[in-house]
Amino acid sequence: MSGKKTAEAKKLVDAKKVYTLDEAFALVKQMPKRGFDEAVELHVNLGIDPLKGEQQVRGTIALPHGVGGKSKRVAAFVEPAKEADAKAAGADIVGGEELIAEIASKGILNFDVAVATPAMMPKIAKLAKLLGPKGLMPNPKTDTVGANVTKMITEQKAGKQSFKNDAGANVHQIIGRASFPEAHLKANLAALLDLIRKMKPASAKGIYIKSATLATTMGPAIHIDPNA
Repeated sequence: MSGKKTAEAKKLVDAKKVYTLDEAFALVKQMPKRGFDEAVELHVNLGIDPLKGEQQVRGTIALPHGVGGKSKRVAAFVEPAKEADAKAAGADIVGGEELIAEIASKGILNFDVAVATPAMMPKIAKLAKLLGPKGLMPNPKTDTVGANVTKMITEQKAGKQSFKNDAGANVHQIIGRASFPEAHLKANLAALLDLIRKMKPASAKGIYIKSATLATTMGPAIHIDPNA
């Protein structure tokens, strides 16, 4: 059945055509329905040199209509005086040095995102080899390190997204679900593209946003004009 739906989806899309946003989102809504609410993803190829540190494109965004899906499990590494604030804000796991020691000994990571206060960062350093490869290391650039514990946790629980370019100079980001109204998907797409444009590195030359595609989790790529 899955193979049949994949074939049906491919028939809907002309791989050589660049679609308008209206056409693209109409196609997203026409895709054969799966047994789950598929994510709608934006894939953008940027005119940057991913090997140059100053040309990295990395940021965070709270999309106007969120991205749906299940709520993220948040771990908060905080000093004892801020543990109550972290729990009140909705953190799923809260702790300090004892929590760090437990994770270091067991190697169990049962959370989707981690936030930390600046004072805890030197202590978390021992977890860098464990958290880093999975993208879970708190970082000021992704608004996951800060003194305002309540704000960080609230934003993460509300669906704040982190993104960065990969080794191929591409940014991949979920902008919603197939069940979202087209207007919500459009608004989320516009907000993300606007932020990416504002983040153009000063040293990047030529065309910045070279190409863009939309796709559902199991659907074919729909080429769009990101500069339209």
